[in-house]
Amino acid sequence: MGFSVLRVINEDFVKPGTGFGTHPHEDMEILTYVLHGTIEHKDSMGNTEKIPAGEFQIMSAGTGVRHSEYNPSNETPLHLYQIWIEPNVLGIEPRYDQRKFEDIKGQQLILTPDGRDGSIKVFQDATLSRWVLCKDESPEISLNKNRRYWIQVVKGTIEVNGKTATTSDAFAIHDEDKITVVSQDDSEILFFDLPNSKKGRGPMWK
Repeated sequence: MGFSVLRVINEDFVKPGTGFGTHPHEDMEILTYVLHGTIEHKDSMGNTEKIPAGEFQIMSAGTGVRHSEYNPSNETPLHLYQIWIEPNVLGIEPRYDQRKFEDIKGQQLILTPDGRDGSIKVFQDATLSRWVLCKDESPEISLNKNRRYWIQVVKGTIEVNGKTATTSDAFAIHDEDKITVVSQDDSEILFFDLPNSKKGRGPMWK
């Protein structure tokens, strides 16, 4: 279930004034990326925060946390990605982090195991980059055949080694040492660099 340590990628559309009631998690790295609108987050660590469009939020569930997510607007729909990554350390103290990154073209490091270069720390041997590509850009990306990669198309249409995907589609990539990404229009992708294997655990869906 899942792909490498990437357990879930939920693309959620939340109507105004609705959301997800209080519910528990444990031993999961939960990353939220807001695309449109604002999400209101409350949790058992005492955090009450609003995450607007363009910002990222991570919660390490660790030993256990309860939280709710709500669209506080009376008129604006909420659109977000919520991503679950299995941690490589269990039973840690729950933690919360929220980050706004500068709007730039090209590759931007979002998530790393060591929080380098201003990225958000994740308890896993995984990195996440956001790529904002202009029409007809075609970056060539070197890969490691001993790793796995996931490309989530947030916006636009891209080709990867001749295969096409559009908004909300994704590529699962393994056993490749190089790919060429061609942006057919202005596009945004999330690029995950993941370990090749994992220790399986039971299903933990929301």
